[in-house]
Amino acid sequence: MDDAALAAHIRQQTIEIFVLYVRGVPAGFFELDVAAPRETKLCYFGLIPDFIGRRLGPYLLQAAIDQAWSRSIDRFWLHTSTFDHPKALSVYQRAGFLVYARRRISFDDPRRRGILPRAPIKPA
Repeated sequence: MDDAALAAHIRQQTIEIFVLYVRGVPAGFFELDVAAPRETKLCYFGLIPDFIGRRLGPYLLQAAIDQAWSRSIDRFWLHTSTFDHPKALSVYQRAGFLVYARRRISFDDPRRRGILPRAPIKPA
């Protein structure tokens, strides 16, 4: 997503972004989409790598849950995948989320399509 598309996305009135700071340093964030009536979607959730393993994930997730349910909604939901942190699903389940559906999807390797370089780029 280029800068203009990102700016347009986060300016939508139905998108809410919250940032967790630790001693003034951004440590993580979550994004909620409140566009659908009576439901909220957790679109993005994550910690900056330096803050993983400090038990901040459950704290941040609870903040997202509290924010979502502060409205009159019937459903709060999210999508997760194998690209997320290996502990993501178990963290969501401990927070009360239930698996609604599982599906296998695949896509073409972006290196083969020329979107990403075939070999890692080494810093100069």
